[in-house]
Amino acid sequence: MCADNKKAGAIFGLNRRTGEVVWKVDRPQIPNYTPPIVQKIDGRDQLVISGCEKVISLDPMTGKLLWQAKGSTQETVTSPVTDGKRVFISGGWPKNHVHAVEGNGSGKVVWRNISRVYVPSMLVTKGHLYAVMDGGAAMCWDCQTGQRKWKGILGGTFSSSPVLVGSDIHVINENGEYFKFNADPEKFKITHKAQIGEQVFATPVFCGGRIYARVAVFEGDQRREKLLCLGNRPKD
Repeated sequence: MCADNKKAGAIFGLNRRTGEVVWKVDRPQIPNYTPPIVQKIDGRDQLVISGCEKVISLDPMTGKLLWQAKGSTQETVTSPVTDGKRVFISGGWPKNHVHAVEGNGSGKVVWRNISRVYVPSMLVTKGHLYAVMDGGAAMCWDCQTGQRKWKGILGGTFSSSPVLVGSDIHVINENGEYFKFNADPEKFKITHKAQIGEQVFATPVFCGGRIYARVAVFEGDQRREKLLCLGNRPKD
C-alpha cells in the first residue's frame, strides 16, 4: 500500500490476513498518484513504483531497496508495466516522459522519449509497449529499443486505461466512445467503435466474454452513474 503526500508519505507492506504492518518505507514528501505493482522481473519478485522524481524497486516481503533510478517526473498516475526484463514508466507533470529501465538492479535507463502518457496506464505484449495518450493518440514502441512503430488517432481525451484481451486492445474515452484496435506493431487499425454512456473515467473490466463499464449519463441537470454489462444474454 502506497500513500504519497506532502507531509508523511510512505509505502507499507501489510499482512493480508491480519492487516498488521510488516514493514514501512518512508517516501519523499511529494504528492503522487501511481499504484505500485508486484511482478517477477529478472527472475525475482519486485515491487516497483514510480514518481517523486525516481523509480524504485523493493523486495515485496521485506521492503528492502533492490534498486532505484532517477528520471521519473515528480507526479505520476500510471502504474509501471514490465516485459519481465525492463520496467516501463510514464508521467506528465511537470514534465512528460516515457522511459524504460533495466530491472536487473543496475537502474540503467535503456531509452526514453517525451510523449505525454499521464493518466492511462500502458500495457506490454509480445515485445511491444502500447499506450493511449491523454490527448487521444495511441502509440506503439519496441520494448527493447524504444523505436516508435506507429502513432494512431482515436479522438477525445482519456482517463481510463487500455485493456488487452487476446490480440485486441480496448479503451473508452471520457465522452463514452469505445474503441477496439489490434495489438499489432506493424499497423494501427481501429476494428470497432461504439458509444457507451455519456462520460467514462473508469477502466472497464472484461470477464466471461462480457464488458463491465462504469459510466455516467445525464438526465436533465442530474449526473447519474451506472454499471453496464455488455455482451450476449445467457440462454434460457
